[in-house]
Amino acid sequence: MAEREMVLLVEVGTLRGHSDMVTAIATPSDSAHFLVSSSRDKSLLVWNWNSTPSELHPLRRLTGHSHFVQDVKLSSDALFALSASCDGDLRLWDIASGATTRRFVGHSNDVLSVAFSRDNRHVVSVSRDRTIKIWNTLGECKHTLEGHTDWVSCVSLPPSVFWPTIVSASWDQTLKIWNLTNCKLRCTLTAHTGYVNTVIVSPDASLLASGGRDGMLVLWDLAEERKLYYINVGSIIHALCFCPTRYWVCAATDHCVKILDLETKSVVQDLKIHNPTNNNKMLHCTSLAWSFDGNTLFTGYTDGTIKAWKVTRKSIDDVVEELPIEFNEDFEAPLLEALQNM
Repeated sequence: MAEREMVLLVEVGTLRGHSDMVTAIATPSDSAHFLVSSSRDKSLLVWNWNSTPSELHPLRRLTGHSHFVQDVKLSSDALFALSASCDGDLRLWDIASGATTRRFVGHSNDVLSVAFSRDNRHVVSVSRDRTIKIWNTLGECKHTLEGHTDWVSCVSLPPSVFWPTIVSASWDQTLKIWNLTNCKLRCTLTAHTGYVNTVIVSPDASLLASGGRDGMLVLWDLAEERKLYYINVGSIIHALCFCPTRYWVCAATDHCVKILDLETKSVVQDLKIHNPTNNNKMLHCTSLAWSFDGNTLFTGYTDGTIKAWKVTRKSIDDVVEELPIEFNEDFEAPLLEALQNM
């Protein structure tokens, strides 16, 4: 009988450089060998990536913000980084030089999330001032969108110039879909029973995934603007990301990073690490990003470290720890039952 295998992620390295929580990680969409992280230590770090995750080391530190840096995104050509900060500003950074090339000033409270349009012509930001702002790359605010009744916590744009859409998430428990071209509200999506921390668009722009205080990871059909199903991960969701090469979504929670296969409707793995300097207390993952090829997952934590995980294959017979999760009625049995039926 042939040996049965399953795909798992194995920790292969730790990136040390930040002195406080890692709030976001951004990776290029092509083969560029670097990544950028943001932190509550008020800085961003550009990391060199020499093919082996364990060899990652900081190239330079980007400083200029006077408060927590809450988010970072890369332009589609990977030449610039865009950051959001609790100092109320956005900054555009030249990756090669590390210099600030533009400041975006206009929000009246903390800026929590930012995004580039695919053609790099627009910058979108959201804030605790409850607004969404659309900027040109000269730092001029062209439109301010209002509609959320609480902090706007996250913004995401589809990775296509043919889909001019803004998706926003809020502490008012809703998602809103906006038309980027005319800045009109298309619809409001409701399903969550607590504040929403994060929303992401799948690489093919077909799905949305959202999560927050209620511990529900909700999957949405973007084109039809409707809920497909939800997964109860059992804990607050801090961040989400889709794998670029597999039908996986990853959720950063208080307890672990959950890797979910949306095609087989099963759990791939729970990624857990402990803090040996604090009575083995579990660290919380607060940020996630995949490498462009889907082979390496980067996870950022409350202690300022970033872990690199490599996708590998492992014999099922060697797997001794079960991976439980609660699925709603739309889901098939989780991984354990699937393995028993093989």
